[in-house]
Amino acid sequence: MRFLVFQHIDIEHPGIFRDFFRADGIAWDAVELDAGEKIPAFTGYDALWVMGGPMDVWQEDQHPWLAAEQGAIREAVLERKLPFMGVCLGHQLLGAALGGKVGKAAQAEVGILDVELTDAGRRDPLFDGIATRFKALQWHGAEVAEAPADAVVLAQSPLCRVQAMRIGRHAYGMQYHTELTPATVAEWGEVPAYACALDQTLGQGALPRFDAEARRHMAAFNRDSRRVYDNFMKATGLRQRLAA
Repeated sequence: MRFLVFQHIDIEHPGIFRDFFRADGIAWDAVELDAGEKIPAFTGYDALWVMGGPMDVWQEDQHPWLAAEQGAIREAVLERKLPFMGVCLGHQLLGAALGGKVGKAAQAEVGILDVELTDAGRRDPLFDGIATRFKALQWHGAEVAEAPADAVVLAQSPLCRVQAMRIGRHAYGMQYHTELTPATVAEWGEVPAYACALDQTLGQGALPRFDAEARRHMAAFNRDSRRVYDNFMKATGLRQRLAA
């Protein structure tokens, strides 16, 4: 089994999910779109994962490849019915590609904050075994302001109405970060756009405090990441295919 991963900056990769891929014997190919790498044909791939990045969905003038990426997401989700997971920017790209509205959030969401499942989220197989309300790491200033017409909103927060959504039975987007490792916050803090958002939201010099708080929650983050991964694999039929 082989997954295709779209990346928009080299430090925003599948994170802890790499360990889960490896344990399941899943190979994965990363396409670094910000570096000019081309999107390959989907033939031979079993799922598409789209990660985060410092650019915004609407910045096609600065990043022309965003248009091609949205076209590829439409092909993967609508035509090929590939299992899909989008995280942060990947979640927003899914929303924009399928007809939703993405824009600058009224207030940036940065920190370890509460996310709550909707009624649909409580019933969705992706969140089986996940608490109705849980802590998650947020680091974004844009949002899916209006989900695509056929999307089911699965989670929300006080500042963001679409924290997670599902398209059909095989495509999921999550605004919050669930791919975290102990190195994540420190690495992302080196990205100027992320550091600026952090200081503006949590105050100057917030990075060490943010890193320490993330580490305190890391065991719970990683536990839920494992559950989400297992649920994704089962809900999309990939687990059954691995076992065949």
